[in-house]
Amino acid sequence: MNYFTAVKTSINFKAVKTNSEAHNFRRKTFDYIKKDLTGKNEYWIGDKILQRFKLIEAYCKEKSGRKLQKNALPIREAVVVIKENTTMQDLHKLSKRLEEELKIRIFQIAIHRDEGHYDKDSKEWKPNYHAHLVADWQDLETGKTLKHQSFHYSKMQDITAECLEMDRGVSGSKVRLEAIEFKVQKKEEELLLLNNRITEMKAAFTSKKFEDLIVKENDFLGFRKIKTDKTIENYERVFKSYNTELLKNKEILQSKTKIITEFKQKNIELTKEVSLLKNKLSFILSNVTAYTKEKEVYFNSVKDTIIKAIQFEKFRQPKLFDTTEEKILAILDGICKQVSEKNNIPFSSLAEVFKNPDSSLEIFSLLNFDNHGIQYNTENTPVQQKRKKIKRSQ
Repeated sequence: MNYFTAVKTSINFKAVKTNSEAHNFRRKTFDYIKKDLTGKNEYWIGDKILQRFKLIEAYCKEKSGRKLQKNALPIREAVVVIKENTTMQDLHKLSKRLEEELKIRIFQIAIHRDEGHYDKDSKEWKPNYHAHLVADWQDLETGKTLKHQSFHYSKMQDITAECLEMDRGVSGSKVRLEAIEFKVQKKEEELLLLNNRITEMKAAFTSKKFEDLIVKENDFLGFRKIKTDKTIENYERVFKSYNTELLKNKEILQSKTKIITEFKQKNIELTKEVSLLKNKLSFILSNVTAYTKEKEVYFNSVKDTIIKAIQFEKFRQPKLFDTTEEKILAILDGICKQVSEKNNIPFSSLAEVFKNPDSSLEIFSLLNFDNHGIQYNTENTPVQQKRKKIKRSQ
């Protein structure tokens, strides 16, 4: 990624699969997931794939006068590599940039933290953190599918890297850096113990312990002589035992060395990340224009995340807000608390968003009331107008 994290991100859109929703939203059980981690997954949906496809077909016919081509790919899906602490807010931010700059509209997001594998050497769980983004690939100007050139796909990678690298401050990276350093220290201690064990075993071959393996018996004249066959048998038995243990320790040693190398590489990359974040923070704090811009971008992102969360709840429970004003406010409060907790957004930031009249109006327009009892029309968005009143979630 742009800020040199331990894992590089990528995004690659392909034709959506027929079982995408079952997989993405865990409607079926899969062998390759760690079920005790499934609860850490996160989901957002603005429309079902089948419903969106029907709307795309209808809009294409109305806009162009022709049916959607059979070989068209109007709905596509991307798997995006993310970090352990990537939030839904980060992915909404990415979705917004993809729409603004490439006209790609994301209408489903699934964050998966329950996939991965066990390392064959260390037997440790290696998580595969990623997100599925399902996108509407229709050009609203023509009704046909979007046409992108190679430089657009390059830009797509840049946008993804930039959006997913917007960590909240330096402290988080410091904590992770310290954790990596601690793990490296522990693994190096284990490695030292293994090396000492191998040294001890090698030294044992020259110790007096092996004298006990020599078998001596008196001959018919009363002289003590070595019984070669029994002595060799003893040595073979001991050598076999030591050889087995040495091989076992060698495998463990290789495994630990591999882990230490990985951790040291992460350590180097996280150190770079901390340095870059410090420089960015210093620049923002010392530049009024940059500070104002960053602040505006951040609060807009918070607002959009709240709006997306409300839309998701309305999708899941269409009549959720058909209730009293008091209950609606309680529901909104619960949604905001959840957004704050899952995206590491301080309540002070939520308060700033609601202090802004335009932002507050935009949020309350999704509900069935405002402070003056006025009903808002949420269907008259620019996209809805473009589609000539064909109802389509954004």
